[in-house]
Amino acid sequence: MEHDLVVFVPGFLGTRLCRDGRDVWARCGERLIGSEAAALTEVALPPGLGDALPEGPFRLDAGALLQVPDSVPGLLSCMGYPDVRAALGDPLDAQFVPFGYDWRLSHRLVARQLKAWVARELDRWRAEVGAYYPDRTDDPRVILVCHATGGLIGRHYLECEGGRETARTLVTLGTPQQGLAQAARLLAGHAVPGDAGPGAAVAARLNEALRDWALNLPAVVEMLPVYPAVRVEGKSRERQITDNRYPVPGLPGDAVREALAFREEFRSVCDEHRSVGPLPYTVHCLGSADFPSPEAVVLSSDGSRIADSLLGPGDGTVPRRSAVADWTGADPMLWTGFRNADLASGPALRDAMLAIRAGRPPGGTLAGEEGIVLHFPRDPVAAGRPFVIELLGHDLPRRNLRTFAWRSGRTDRLPVAFRQYEPDRYRAELEVPPGRWVVEALVDRPKGRDRRDVTVVAV
Repeated sequence: MEHDLVVFVPGFLGTRLCRDGRDVWARCGERLIGSEAAALTEVALPPGLGDALPEGPFRLDAGALLQVPDSVPGLLSCMGYPDVRAALGDPLDAQFVPFGYDWRLSHRLVARQLKAWVARELDRWRAEVGAYYPDRTDDPRVILVCHATGGLIGRHYLECEGGRETARTLVTLGTPQQGLAQAARLLAGHAVPGDAGPGAAVAARLNEALRDWALNLPAVVEMLPVYPAVRVEGKSRERQITDNRYPVPGLPGDAVREALAFREEFRSVCDEHRSVGPLPYTVHCLGSADFPSPEAVVLSSDGSRIADSLLGPGDGTVPRRSAVADWTGADPMLWTGFRNADLASGPALRDAMLAIRAGRPPGGTLAGEEGIVLHFPRDPVAAGRPFVIELLGHDLPRRNLRTFAWRSGRTDRLPVAFRQYEPDRYRAELEVPPGRWVVEALVDRPKGRDRRDVTVVAV
């Protein structure tokens, strides 16, 4: 309702991680782009941390929300949250509270931190709300809005940490409810394909650095897919990552067991609550099926190596089959035309939030971009050589097509020239220095937009 406290939980990468006020992750990300061997040392965690807090040199402070695009190559990206308050329907300063946290840590641990933080903020808001909403008919509760993996934290807080008693509504935006196939590739040392992008040597160096770092990050382990996300060449049956006949090469069994334990704990509590009655809060899940998304890890016919990734419909990061929140016992999905990284933006979210805060159900299908999709090479790509970008859409020149590229964190934009090579298909070549880059395409009549980020690494 309009007088409720609006709590925003960002996803993986969505909070600046700092030491002594300096953004440590940003510095490490630049080193990774520069292909430094020890690029991620400052943001590493000790082995076997589990649900504990890191201490000493491993501890980092959660700063402000991310404002510019960022990514972990081969896993996921985040466009930042520069307009998130407007996207949430412009709640008052006092009733909008973004929750920053260390996104490396266990979702269980962060859910406990969220519990204490919400309790404190809700007590504060209940003491103040009368000055802003004197005609309210009940005490304020919480509207919890969670982007991407923040939804794993939000649902765990609600179901496993007593948050059901405080929540009015849970809104998830592109949450991998059933996990990500990309997490399996990353933890197996194959996040970046060796036969594409920056070449075998650079891919091998990146994969080793990313795997060594991610294996000790509880949050990444808990992203492992719990739906059938393994395919074997020449065989039709989908398989779980627990399939003993065709285990994913390089994927540690301990990580698989930890991921399953995290999922089973949540499922068990949900089943217990469902036996008592329906959810005491409403759930709305924004997702998309308009963009190719990694759906499965493809193994060679003998199971000895990772051969490829299988793409399926999704939001560019989360496949549709993982986005569906079946734990609710209902159908809470709101399908949009936006990518995962953009689902927390105003165009994707604002209309839904205005309805939710007014106590009205949002529409079952939300308006989004129509008929315009960017296709990139596999991330990352190598500096010093051009890479091809494709754009799909109907009659784009007549719809005032505009295309730009810019480096994350900078304001100067470079025009990108696309040439048509088939009906409704366009192609451009781009060569840029190392860094994180964003490409955006805009059209009118009807209005549409798509944007993608890509990491360009030094060779």
